[in-house]
Amino acid sequence: MSEQESLLRKLRLGAVVAYPTEGVWGLGCDPHDEQAVHRILAIKQRAVQAGLILLASNVEQLSSYLQGLSAELLVQLGKKESSPVTFLIPDNGYCPSWIRGQHESVAVRVTSHPTVATITAALGGPIVSTSANRHGEPTLSSAEAIRKSLGAEIDGIVDGELGGASGASEIRDLKTGQTIREGGK
Repeated sequence: MSEQESLLRKLRLGAVVAYPTEGVWGLGCDPHDEQAVHRILAIKQRAVQAGLILLASNVEQLSSYLQGLSAELLVQLGKKESSPVTFLIPDNGYCPSWIRGQHESVAVRVTSHPTVATITAALGGPIVSTSANRHGEPTLSSAEAIRKSLGAEIDGIVDGELGGASGASEIRDLKTGQTIREGGK
């Protein structure tokens, strides 16, 4: 088994990893592993109330979180966008509070990024996604920068390249269409 395969298997056992997404490097773990999520929050020095994003490579991986959404909203969630969009969806009661934070919504993104597809397949569902940095500091822009700054605090770095976006994803309310945060294009 390769080092990367071993790292992906460890995700199910509470590992915290850094990995590339469409526009920034992220930190992630199994969203249902409360201890792993709290490790990420401690690394980032971020309050649990802020909430975190769930990243999946297809809508089906988010099915438990999507129950109760209309067919129209499900279609919208699965649409290809020209740049990455994270959608806020109403919490149907399935999402743990350590992911949702103080919000009544859950932040989810469906991506075609190949590294994320590998990770979510290994995990069997979505992965936590938050930028690889400490709260209030610039996002770390390479695996080497992550290794230097956060390497002692995470369990590994998943190999891969950033996608073509120039920064973090846009955040948009799925029901209203309101943009909450502009994203990198």
